[in-house]
Amino acid sequence: MLENEISKSVVNAAYEVHVNLGPGLLESAYENALMYELQKVGLHVEKQVELPLKYKNVEMDCGYRIDLWVERDVILELKTVQKFEPIHTAQLLTYLKLTNNKLGLLINFNSTLIKNGIKRVVNNL
Repeated sequence: MLENEISKSVVNAAYEVHVNLGPGLLESAYENALMYELQKVGLHVEKQVELPLKYKNVEMDCGYRIDLWVERDVILELKTVQKFEPIHTAQLLTYLKLTNNKLGLLINFNSTLIKNGIKRVVNNL
């Protein structure tokens, strides 16, 4: 499945979760509900995947974790914040570079309208 097709499924699933739960919950609630919705449509989803850092050819466990990794092609970074900050985009872009993935989505479930809480982040597209 191509990244854009996965992205479309993620946006639809995020909408479904947001309609049913609304804003105001912990990030973990949205993470579990979104994983459920994505698995329901047949996507392979991994939650809280450890992401080691490679520094000068040495792999280091620095505690980084991917919130949701869909088909090992699209990284989802979930937030429940007032608004996205530049560091959120930088974090996701770093995760994309470390995994050699091209597409990630920042999803802020603390938005009144979920469409305003989704941001595409690309790596070398």
